[in-house]
Amino acid sequence: MAAITEQPRTVLERFPAGAPRGSWPAEEFTAAQRAQGTNARVVMDLGSDQFLVITDTTTH
Repeated sequence: MAAITEQPRTVLERFPAGAPRGSWPAEEFTAAQRAQGTNARVVMDLGSDQFLVITDTTTH
């Protein structure tokens, strides 16, 4: 079995998983970040029941 290595990630924003039906705030925020040149994506943090918008690059 191959070892899993963790890449450094920066959490840009957190959104609760219980958004109203038809509302996608994490995806909308991610699209805005990408439009500004940030390579962002959405992941689910099951432990906190939140959607996280992350980037694999370090932000200052």
